[in-house]
Amino acid sequence: MATAALTNLPDYCVKFVLRWNVNRILIAAHALIVGLFVAVVVVPSARAEDGVLVFGRVSDDPKSHYAGMKLLLDHVVERMHDVGIREGRVLMARDALQMASYLRRGRVDWVSETGAGAVLLQERANAETLVLSERNGIRRYRTIYLARRDSEVKSLDDLRGRRIAFQNRTSTSAYYIPAMELLSRHIPLEVLGSLGDQPGPDTTGFLFARTERNIATWVHKGLVDVGAVSNLDWANPKHIPEFFRRDLVILRESQDVPRGVEVVRRDLDPVVRQRLHEVLVAIGKGPAGDSPPELVKQNQRFFDLEERDRRDLQWLRSGVASVSAEIE
Repeated sequence: MATAALTNLPDYCVKFVLRWNVNRILIAAHALIVGLFVAVVVVPSARAEDGVLVFGRVSDDPKSHYAGMKLLLDHVVERMHDVGIREGRVLMARDALQMASYLRRGRVDWVSETGAGAVLLQERANAETLVLSERNGIRRYRTIYLARRDSEVKSLDDLRGRRIAFQNRTSTSAYYIPAMELLSRHIPLEVLGSLGDQPGPDTTGFLFARTERNIATWVHKGLVDVGAVSNLDWANPKHIPEFFRRDLVILRESQDVPRGVEVVRRDLDPVVRQRLHEVLVAIGKGPAGDSPPELVKQNQRFFDLEERDRRDLQWLRSGVASVSAEIE
């Protein structure tokens, strides 16, 4: 019918209609090709590159962490050839938000974190706990609250209208645990802009000191009333010198929590995940010489979760949610 209709039109009309139809076909074909190209090239795969295991960590000092991570990763990859892993890569992130993005996009497979960091990645990226890890031979740690011996602050309940120093927003022992414990006592927290700022009479003001030594220094000099550090920092004279300790007192110690938690992305190949688990928990447990001496010197081992660990991580999960809702 279309051909019959065209035969009744003048020649110039026929040529115009034919040219118009051809152009429409070309435009449609071009759009289809572009669409296919976008679908293939622009939309990233949910999985990391085949044969590559990507190991990540949140760090504000990547250079100091890289060598140890690479040593562990090389050891692991060498024992995962049977499940198709041939190469390992290290990926650092500046904070949990960036690492969560990497996990969601499949850019990282396995992440080494602290307790609170692991909880954040579980909440924001559906990461899953694989094993617990020791760091420098330490499996569990806790928060210690420091004050000057001559301070009027004798307990956390005395902190209303006063100031506390945390380390940074990624620290489990020197931010999340003290923040969640203060909130659980119904003490509101407000971030201060500088050491010269004063909190309201019914709140506790907090500042980030960045390092454990800064926290101890601020408390020692009376710039803040209380500082939150880990028991490991308290025992380390490089972080808290002995001449500081003589003038400081411990107000309170929190419960212990796991020192390190290894998480993986939820859609990691189950075969790869299982083999990674087997390799990690075997470190330090096999025959002498099975692990490189450099790895043994790091005193790093991995463990399956026990019931106590699950309870502690659930406690952290509830507390981190409270901090996120009321402070961040």
